[in-house]
Amino acid sequence: MPRRNRPSRSRKKAHAERPLASGWGTTESGTDGDWIVRNVPGSGAAKLYRCPGCDHEIRPGTPHIVAWPADSTGSVTERRHWHSGCWRARDRREPPRGW
Repeated sequence: MPRRNRPSRSRKKAHAERPLASGWGTTESGTDGDWIVRNVPGSGAAKLYRCPGCDHEIRPGTPHIVAWPADSTGSVTERRHWHSGCWRARDRREPPRGW
């Protein structure tokens, strides 16, 4: 049986409604202020970063979150790369030692 190359109609519709992961981001409010948050897919993560939530490395190819204060312009000095779980738990944990 030959392979079907075209996606079904239902699949096209679901893809169109899904937000782009590489967009500017969304605004989130927390006890630590307002943040602009952007999801970085694994394919877009090309560098090594250190998560401020757990102080562990975020290796290339690992999906993660980039966040910066909403009142900032998003300059390189203000942006922080977080593991997704660390970002969600930031209100429930203490900062790592040495911060």
